[in-house]
Amino acid sequence: MSKTEPGDKTTPSGIPVKAVYRPEDAELDYTSELGDPGEWPYTRGVQPTMYRGRLWTMRQYAGFGSAKSTNERFRHLLAAGQTGLSVAFDLPTQMGLDSDSPRALGEVGRAGVAIDSVEDMHVLLESIPLDTVSTSMTINATAATLLAMYLVVAEERGVAREKLSGTVQNDILKEYIARGTYIYPPGPSLALIAEVFRFCAEEVPNWNPISISGYHIREAGATAVQELAFTLANTIEYVTRAIEAGLSVDSFAPRLSFFFAAHSDLFEEVAKFRAARRMYARIMRGRFHASESSTRLRFHTQTGGVTLTAQQPLNNVVRVAVQSLAATLGGTQSLHTNGYDEALALPSVEAATLALRTQQIVAFESGITSTADPLAGSYYVENLTTALEEQALDLILKVDELGGSEKAIASGFFQREIARSAYEHQLRVESGETVIVGVNKFADDEGPLSIPAPDYSALEREQVESVKKVRQKRNATAIDRALTALRAASAPNSTNARLMPLIVDAVRARATVGEIAETLAANWGFYRP
Repeated sequence: MSKTEPGDKTTPSGIPVKAVYRPEDAELDYTSELGDPGEWPYTRGVQPTMYRGRLWTMRQYAGFGSAKSTNERFRHLLAAGQTGLSVAFDLPTQMGLDSDSPRALGEVGRAGVAIDSVEDMHVLLESIPLDTVSTSMTINATAATLLAMYLVVAEERGVAREKLSGTVQNDILKEYIARGTYIYPPGPSLALIAEVFRFCAEEVPNWNPISISGYHIREAGATAVQELAFTLANTIEYVTRAIEAGLSVDSFAPRLSFFFAAHSDLFEEVAKFRAARRMYARIMRGRFHASESSTRLRFHTQTGGVTLTAQQPLNNVVRVAVQSLAATLGGTQSLHTNGYDEALALPSVEAATLALRTQQIVAFESGITSTADPLAGSYYVENLTTALEEQALDLILKVDELGGSEKAIASGFFQREIARSAYEHQLRVESGETVIVGVNKFADDEGPLSIPAPDYSALEREQVESVKKVRQKRNATAIDRALTALRAASAPNSTNARLMPLIVDAVRARATVGEIAETLAANWGFYRP
């Protein structure tokens, strides 16, 4: 690596950027460090022809209070050319609370769709062809329950499990690090995730049992280097726990998926995605002796929510376009593009449709899909890819020294690192060193957009009544039997680690999200940092 020169700029992660890059800045062994697309170490992509063979899946993340209104948005987006669903759930659903819980008051339907029972899931998925549409569900602490609901809806419609495809996020470690929608302590939470790995491998072969997420780590203030390092450190923890639970790495690793952010520094983001593939391939082969099919990193990308501004919100259209280019030039398999009004409210139909059109323009008009990894060989991009890998590996080694992700979380290591980066970024924004157009430069006196908000109080009343009706109509004996079996199997002294079939049974009997969460918490307790 060449030394930097006086006056060099830096990327947002602090990597020095020279004025000019030359061949000596990107000296690589092609076979071991790049390889053709579809070949080890997958730096250039996981498929030989990439988008010439198949475009990325175009998703729009949506959850609009009620299952009915969310279903309407899904059907609108599918009609507009979207090729996969992405479900946002409200905070009570994420936290294992039913809509009539006192702790859910004022939060029902506000950050996504409220799902209390499988009856709500039926409404959410009405007229959606489950055997042809891929569905991603952003849910973590209650991921096993929401997956069970999806399976029961399919079952009651006569759709076989092997025909279902999609992803459940199921990434609890990043909740302890960055988001906070956890319920149980890490130990049983990780054991439940390993159980979902086993169940999907045996019962739902085309389903991704986890989406290991750097996105929320980035949203919390992490740099691209930290996003890369902490996501892969968490991956090491999940794979280790699954192997310790008795699973062979190649029984589940081919279905592991990832979720990254795309921010606006085009070249750093492209290099991050390329470095992620190379690092993952080396980690899976070197640490876990995985087969080739288990070393290909597949990932979904979302444009950076934290980069959107309430000031001059139409500028966000351009930001999203640049970030879409970063994701697709970096080789993503799936992409969500944010609406320009999301810094103010849930995206309008107009904004969501324009965000989808942005992906379609990139796909069909930009020319980037004509060849795989079009930026390969750029002296700058190759240098930056290596620099990101080296710095991320240093951070992973620090996590290793602390005993892995669970112990690093307990010590506060991740949290301190992210908080420091977020603080330093804010200082640069306030000083004007980091320019945000329309905020600290080229600002004007234009007022914010006026976006009407739905009547959440009416929605909450309707949802509370709905969950009460489900409880009144269900078979009390069946629900008691199902929850009793689940409680016995989740007890600390139980030898039955196969909880997923019991969760499916409880869902089928019309147990609610809150009842299943309370049943597990009775044995596992609640996490308090």
